[in-house]
Amino acid sequence: MFIDPGRLEIRLREEFGGTMGQSRVVVRQAVDLADSGQYQRDVGATLTNDLVIDELSDAPEGPPPERWNWWIGSLELAYGGYDRFGINQYRK
Repeated sequence: MFIDPGRLEIRLREEFGGTMGQSRVVVRQAVDLADSGQYQRDVGATLTNDLVIDELSDAPEGPPPERWNWWIGSLELAYGGYDRFGINQYRK
């Protein structure tokens, strides 16, 4: 796995603000996505902290979970099978 959960959590808050709870839920979903291998199979790239930050930087303004859901939605449209990595709720 090329996701460093602790570092990703810090970078999410540095880059996009939000609460600790918001960044933690994104990290959990990123780890699940990396562990599934689905992104690597579909896109041909390894999911890393830098890649997550870059992709979320392209999203419309908002806290990390909104940005994550925007990216996951685009992956769902392009490849299918990504809905399960979306964020429905989180602790503030």
